Amino acid sequence: MLLDLARSRRVLFIGGKGGVGKTSVASALALRRAREGARVLLISTDPAHNLGHLWERRLGDSATTVWADEESAEQSADDAAPGAAGAGRLDAVEIDPDATASAHLDEVGSTLRSMMPEHLHSEVDKHLDLAARSPGTHESAMLERLAVLLDEGPAGHDLIIVDTAPSGHTVRLMALPEIMTAWTEGLLDRRTRAERFGAAVRALDGDDDPESTSSEGRDRRIRRAITRRRDRFATMRAMITDAGRCSFVIVLTAERLPVLESAALRDQLAEAGVAVGGFVVNRLSPSDAGEFLAGRRAQEQTQLAELRRRADGAAVETLPLLAGELVGVAALDALGAAMDPAETP
Repeated sequence: MLLDLARSRRVLFIGGKGGVGKTSVASALALRRAREGARVLLISTDPAHNLGHLWERRLGDSATTVWADEESAEQSADDAAPGAAGAGRLDAVEIDPDATASAHLDEVGSTLRSMMPEHLHSEVDKHLDLAARSPGTHESAMLERLAVLLDEGPAGHDLIIVDTAPSGHTVRLMALPEIMTAWTEGLLDRRTRAERFGAAVRALDGDDDPESTSSEGRDRRIRRAITRRRDRFATMRAMITDAGRCSFVIVLTAERLPVLESAALRDQLAEAGVAVGGFVVNRLSPSDAGEFLAGRRAQEQTQLAELRRRADGAAVETLPLLAGELVGVAALDALGAAMDPAETP
C-alpha cells in the first residue's frame, strides 16, 4: 500500500500520534522511491524536527540533498528531468516558521511604513514585534511556507512527502487552508469596499484620476499581497483534497490508545476532505523471538483486529520492529525493504 501510494501520488502526508515512528516511515519511504529513480522532496512540519538527527545531517528551511545516486549527483537540479532513469535524489527541508514569519512581517512592515509618516515608524515596529509573539503567527507562517513548497516542489520533484506533527497539530494544519482562503477572501472584499470609498472621496474632491494619488499605488500593493496569499492557500487546499494527487497515511503502533486516536484522526481528516490512503502499523513485535515478545505480539494482534474493524475498509499495512537504532541510510534501507512485499519473507 505504501509504495503503491508513493508511486501513484504527487504528495503524501505521513501523520499520526507522537512517538510512533512517523519520521522514520516517511524517510524510509522517501529513500525507497529515490532509489527507484524518483526525485523526492521530504518536508518536516513538526516544530520538534527529527529529520536532521535521523539523516545525521544539518537541515534547514531550504532544501538539502541527503541522498543522490551517482548519475544524479553529476547533474544539477535544473538539468535532471523529473522521473528520468537514474536521476534519483532525495532533498529534505525542516520548515522554519520563525524565518517565514519574519519575512512576512518584514513585508507587512514595509507596507505599513509606506502608509504612515516617519515619526510613526517606531509604532509600526512595536506593533510588528507584538504580532510576532501573538498566538497563531507561527501556525500561519508554517502553513504559508508549506503552501509555497507544495506549489513549487512538483516542478523539480516527482513526489513530495510531508512528515507532519502529532495528530492534533496535523488536523489543524489540514483545515487551515480552507480557513485562510476564506479569511483572505474577506480581506479582499473589505479592500474593494475601501477602494470604492476612496474613489468616491476623490471624486467629491474633484480628483477622478486615481494615479495622481500615492494611495492608489499603496492599494495595489496591498491587494497584490492579499491576492497572492489567497491564491497560495486555495492552491494548497485544491491539492490536499484531490485524492488523485494527494493522500494521507496514518502511522501508529498496535496499542489501544494509538488505535483509538488513529481512528479519530481518520474521521477528522475525512471531514476536512482529505483522503486517507491507509494505516501503517509500525514496530510490530516478532512472534518467534522469545516468550516476552511473543506475548506482546498476541496483544498487538488484538489491537490490529480492532484497527481493521474501525478502518472502514481502508488498507492496513504492518512494519516489523527492527533491531538497532533507526539512524542513517543503512537503517532506512532496511525499513524501506520491509515496505516492499517482493522483498518481505
